[in-house]
Amino acid sequence: MKYLDHLEEWIITFLMGAATLIIFVAVVHRYAASASIPGLQDWLLTINLSWAQELTIIMFVWMAKFGAAYGVRTGIHVGVDVLINRLDEKMRRKFIIFGLLAGATFTGIVGTLGANFVWENGAHHAFLSLTGSPFGDIPEGPTTPDLEWPTWMVYSAIPLGTGLMCFRFLQVLVNFLKTGDLPHHDHGHVDGLDEVEPLAIEVDVYAMDDNLHAHDLDPEHPMVGTERRQDNKGGEPK
Repeated sequence: MKYLDHLEEWIITFLMGAATLIIFVAVVHRYAASASIPGLQDWLLTINLSWAQELTIIMFVWMAKFGAAYGVRTGIHVGVDVLINRLDEKMRRKFIIFGLLAGATFTGIVGTLGANFVWENGAHHAFLSLTGSPFGDIPEGPTTPDLEWPTWMVYSAIPLGTGLMCFRFLQVLVNFLKTGDLPHHDHGHVDGLDEVEPLAIEVDVYAMDDNLHAHDLDPEHPMVGTERRQDNKGGEPK
């Protein structure tokens, strides 16, 4: 199970990095190919990057689906829980369990329908082709315009991402039943800052240890150990 704890981060990091690199290369190629440089322009025009936009769109769709699962695991999804938090602990627990079960049920249904759609959209034909079985009247399925990939590969983001989201709902539910805790995302937290040692702060020589009257803490100061306030009769400092 520990291998699945950061699955979404790995997938999203890879897709985001790859999409950024592809967009950068495509933009540089477009501007460089428009420059009237003999030899270089002819060579760049032979490189076809028309598929870059389609591929990055597919990557962002996959990022969105797995990002939703990440949001469930970390508690980053927006929720209106003002009324639930005002309930007593017993009723609040019931509503939270109901909400998690509803989320798992909904995502489970969407993931199942998505898997059926992918299967009928060409995945069945690909499976038969892989196993060497006769196709019969099973359709091969459409392909994407630029990459000419089978669309069932692109649409697989729905059953995979939503199925992982359903699993995260059940994971949060089991953890809540055991510990009573829900995942909470701290928007002010930045990874890596917790390990930084606090900066050394010099002691203020005029600190107020009683929160009322300032006095010197420097041991070499002549006024150490004396109060700088006068008594109620207006006499000299004690």
